[in-house]
Amino acid sequence: MARTGLDETLTALTAAASASLSAATRRSILFLSFATFASMVAQRICDAMLPELSRVFAVSLVQAAQVVSVFAVAYGVAQLFYGPLGDRLGKFRIVTFATLGCCVGTTLATLATSIDVLVFARLLTALGAAALIPLAMAWVGDAVPPEELQEMLTRTGLGSTLGMVGGQLAGGLLTDTLGWRWAFAFLTLLFAVVGLLLLMDWRRQQAARVNLPAMAVPNAQATRPGFVRQALLIITGPWSRVVLLMALVEGAAGFGVLAMWASHLHRSQGLSLSVAGAIVALFGMGGVLYMVVGRHMIRRFGQQKLVLLGGALVGVCALVLAYAPHWLPAMLATLLAGFGFAMFHNTMQANATQMAPGARGTAVTLFASFLFLGQSVGVVVAASLIGWLGTGAVVALGGLVMALEGVFFAWVLGRRAAQLAGPVEPPERVEPHGD
Repeated sequence: MARTGLDETLTALTAAASASLSAATRRSILFLSFATFASMVAQRICDAMLPELSRVFAVSLVQAAQVVSVFAVAYGVAQLFYGPLGDRLGKFRIVTFATLGCCVGTTLATLATSIDVLVFARLLTALGAAALIPLAMAWVGDAVPPEELQEMLTRTGLGSTLGMVGGQLAGGLLTDTLGWRWAFAFLTLLFAVVGLLLLMDWRRQQAARVNLPAMAVPNAQATRPGFVRQALLIITGPWSRVVLLMALVEGAAGFGVLAMWASHLHRSQGLSLSVAGAIVALFGMGGVLYMVVGRHMIRRFGQQKLVLLGGALVGVCALVLAYAPHWLPAMLATLLAGFGFAMFHNTMQANATQMAPGARGTAVTLFASFLFLGQSVGVVVAASLIGWLGTGAVVALGGLVMALEGVFFAWVLGRRAAQLAGPVEPPERVEPHGD
């Protein structure tokens, strides 16, 4: 019998039966949040250590930045495989074993003796970490009823946002104190612990599914189109193309340029890597603040205002960070930039999960693929422009692009809302009748 995401069967049935999620489903979402945390730590842990890697291996900053850009490229390309695998073999299962597989790459990174070995180790880590965030989002989309989906996505987003904080902070702090190798040793331990928690929960799901009545299990023989056909259906959709394009730009201007923020503070303000990493970690703390109040902001502002205000906030704060004469204003600017970025990114995630509900795993992983391919381009371009424009101008340019993207996406969201509403027909005129 073909397997079509049976990992989600029990939780999907539970969610359909009741608007209130079961304790087991909430626990699974918590463990998935741990996985998204680990994935984001792996992505951002090298940001603050780039100058140190450049010094230790006697390479340029552009060469050292390959540990970020190669990770992003591999992460993006791997989405093309994880999407259909998750739709067919079960999203939770893939997340579980991909988390455990990340230990191989992080162990090799700990033992790396050259920049080439370290880049290869980062590539291996990315191949595993690529599954965690998008498939976790897709699993939540399958398991949670529509009325609770936005809130649950905000909660899983909290894991990745905290991971951004933890990755940047741990990368700078451990590099300054114990050495950069200890940062990767910490990462190995993190993936091992989270992977074991997921494994135990996946086995619980397997055991619970065995006890389901035969008639309660949906027919798994329904055929799915191949990945290429699914991907073409998604990419050729007018709204899907917009969301994927926005993800590409967001990855380049947001995540890509963000990798240079710690280096900018280190160079322009003379801060240590640990202090610079701690300041940039406030970006993630801003995201955490949004996740706390996100439910209320979604209801108050709606998607259009969220992306417009979020993009503008990132743009203004990037200017402050780029040209402030002292590092103290950079702390508040980084915190607010993270808040604004989370406003924008959470709205993007919500739209990504709804691009193709029938092939949610493929759709969300395509979204992640475009996002992190954009990040890889952003890192390379930003590192190349630093020698020409300087770190301050590169940081400011990334903020400007985010602000413009917010304006454009808000406009597109408004047009889509109007199209979905359709033309409003005038009320039928009623002729008066004489008595």
